This record gives sequence, structure tokens and C-alpha cells, in this order.
Amino acid sequence: MTNARSTTKEVRLNAILDAATELLVEKPAASLNEIADYAGIGIATLHRYVESREQLMLQLGLRAVQVVGEVMSRIPVDEESNETYIPELVEALIPLGDKIYYLAHDTSLNYSQEMLAAEAKLKEPVQQMIESLQRKGYFRQDMSSQWILNVLYSLLFVTWQQIQEGHIARKSAAALVVETLYSGFKGGNS
Repeated sequence: MTNARSTTKEVRLNAILDAATELLVEKPAASLNEIADYAGIGIATLHRYVESREQLMLQLGLRAVQVVGEVMSRIPVDEESNETYIPELVEALIPLGDKIYYLAHDTSLNYSQEMLAAEAKLKEPVQQMIESLQRKGYFRQDMSSQWILNVLYSLLFVTWQQIQEGHIARKSAAALVVETLYSGFKGGNS
């Protein structure tokens, strides 16, 4: 009975976090009362799950890492087809932008050791794949894998922002990120 209750509580928390994400994308300064209203619950119920806005933001960050991790776990990671990993990763992550985009603007997460550790664990297989792609000549070896990973990460955030602002079509975003990462801005005459 306790296991079923904790599963139900986790499902409810995730639903609250998903609703909070939707609202915060549209209204980043939304109050806890507004978040509770948007989630269809009372403020007292919200406080049973999170005590403060800071705790809510941490839960949102950890939820985003969880969702991204679940998506990433479905992308095959093997040496034989590793050249398709980055395009598949980008294609899978673009639809999650609204879950993650606004988190980049919440600086309180930059000081959470729990969030930093979760994010580092999430990035680890991507960095390993980048290193494998460097060994195979897909990426330059004179740049650190950390640099390439950070450029990819930054490209994703900028892309999510551009989609949110209506400057890039969601359907063409993944191809734009992959082309920019692999080819940069070099023109055909160079």
C-alpha cells in the first residue's frame, strides 16, 4: 500500500511540475499561487509538495533532467553507428525545449550541488560519444570534448529560445543545430 501511495504521490508531483513548467514558460515570474491555480490545486496542496519557490525550481530542474535522461536512454549508443547519435539526440531534445528553456534563466539552480551533479551525470554519455566521434574524425581533435559539449548545449538553449520567440520553426530546428555544430557558418566560397 505504501508503494502505491508513493507512486501516486510521484505521479501527482510530476503533473504539478509539468503544469508549473507550462506556466513558467509563458510567465517566468508566476507566483506559487498562480502555479497552484494553473495546476488545478490549492496552494496548501502545492506546499505539501514544495515549501518554497526555490525548492520548486530545484524540483523542476531535477524533473527536466529526469525527462531528458529518459529520452536519451532510448537513443542507441554503440561504436558502429555513433555518427547518428548527435543528430538523433538533437532531434529527440528539441521537443523538450519548453521543459528546459526557462531553467537556464533561473540562476538559483547554478548553486545547487544536487542539480549540478544530476546535470553532469546527464552530460557524461554525450561527452563520451563526442570523444568517440573525435577519434573517428567527425569532430576536430584539437578542441576539447568539453568545449564541443558546451557548444552543443549552448546551441540547444539558443534554439529553444529562438523557437519560443517564433524565430525558428520547430520542424527545422534539429537540422539547423546539427548543421551548425558540424559545419559552423563557413560559406561555400571559403
